Amino acid sequence: MSERSDLHGSVAIVTGASRGIGLAIATELLGRGAKVCITARKAGPLADAARALGSPDSVISVAGNTDSSEHRGECVEATMAAFGRIDLLVNNSGTNPTYGPMIETSPAASSKVFDVNVTSALEWVKLVHATWMGEHGGSIVNISSAAGIRPALGIGIYGASKAALSQLTAQLAWELAPGIRVNAVAPAVVQTVFAEALYVGRESTVASAYPLGRLGTPQDIASAVAFLLSSEASWITGQTLVIDGGLGLTGGIE
Repeated sequence: MSERSDLHGSVAIVTGASRGIGLAIATELLGRGAKVCITARKAGPLADAARALGSPDSVISVAGNTDSSEHRGECVEATMAAFGRIDLLVNNSGTNPTYGPMIETSPAASSKVFDVNVTSALEWVKLVHATWMGEHGGSIVNISSAAGIRPALGIGIYGASKAALSQLTAQLAWELAPGIRVNAVAPAVVQTVFAEALYVGRESTVASAYPLGRLGTPQDIASAVAFLLSSEASWITGQTLVIDGGLGLTGGIE
């Protein structure tokens, strides 16, 4: 956890934060002095994560589906009631219910991926903009993927949605400047439950393709996200920061 306190007094919403990258981001933001509302689908694990993170004075949780307008509204309302402002937003929630050739992906699966990974991110931005950031400013980070930078075997629809998210990031950065900065990070394979299908049982083989010799950790991503949200990145907007252990240098993403 960083010892910096440059986010002191800020309030953040972090979606998909009951475990993995989202939980690491929430932990990092709290360590930098922010107060945080975390969201995720499953109420039990989310409540456990909130208790582990700290007291209700600094962290609250609101369970629900990120592609539900009712949930988004409830989350923003609860954050405003608890902390009185929303300065930071991290769109971390994502889904990938299908694996295999893109040509074989069902319309239902494609729609779900884009609804969660792209449309919901935009709707979160619109809501926090209308509630607080439009008048007071803020900073937003979207969690994209290295699979959105170049093709990835088996996760084509997911990658296409993340490419769209990076484009959405750039467009919003242009439209919302100068008061709101919008950036994204694009991780390669990170050791999380979400990405287990990409490395479990062959971690050494997968990691050997990375010039830095290992897979990513949630903390690798959390540190970069906190930097982009902070005043240290005050002249950075519209960018997608690739965090891939050098894998892109080799031309691959797996």
